[in-house]
Amino acid sequence: MTYPSAPWHLQGYALSTLHLIDIKSSRSLIPPELEIVSILPGKTVGGVYVSVYKSGSILEYNELIVAAALVRYQNKIGSWISHIYVDNEESVVGGREIWGLPKEMAQFAWEDNRVSVRQADRLLCRLDYQPSWLNLSTWWQPKLNGNCFSGLGSELLSFTSQFSSEISLLSGSLTVPNNSPFANLNLGQPWLTLNLKKLNLIVEAPKKVGKKSVIELVEK
Repeated sequence: MTYPSAPWHLQGYALSTLHLIDIKSSRSLIPPELEIVSILPGKTVGGVYVSVYKSGSILEYNELIVAAALVRYQNKIGSWISHIYVDNEESVVGGREIWGLPKEMAQFAWEDNRVSVRQADRLLCRLDYQPSWLNLSTWWQPKLNGNCFSGLGSELLSFTSQFSSEISLLSGSLTVPNNSPFANLNLGQPWLTLNLKKLNLIVEAPKKVGKKSVIELVEK
């Protein structure tokens, strides 16, 4: 199957949550060559990102990303994506072969103040949210950079993303069933939920930064 080459330019909107995660819960999902960054005793930071990329994007699809931890390799810090789901087969293949991301197919349902992600009859997660109570976009529409690590076989990769968006705060509630593949992260409720409108995202091609161990994830 063919897919677009990197960088990928994506446009749409997204919801993003931030969580404090027990380092013990995320350690088994992350190659031992990466140090997990502790922001509180025994805690790292991770999150859930649910998006829809529309017209103007290199591909049109929905996406769910689960970041299991903030990690460090040598002098660089970034997120480790432990689980990622989309509803476009080109995105699956491109994500796996370009960035080494463990993309899988899933189904997305956007309703009023709710988005649900499923694989067949299994609910992966559901995010309920209330309308924005503080809109930052009138005076703050930043252009930001983010860094992620991933792995392609034994190669450790690093890639950056640049994005701009209208940002507002939401009140969010995340549900992750016990049989979800990422239930063991014990994400709990987010301490911050963001609404990202008019999202403009560029995901750059990865760079090889080292070698890593190959992790075998156990399916629940």
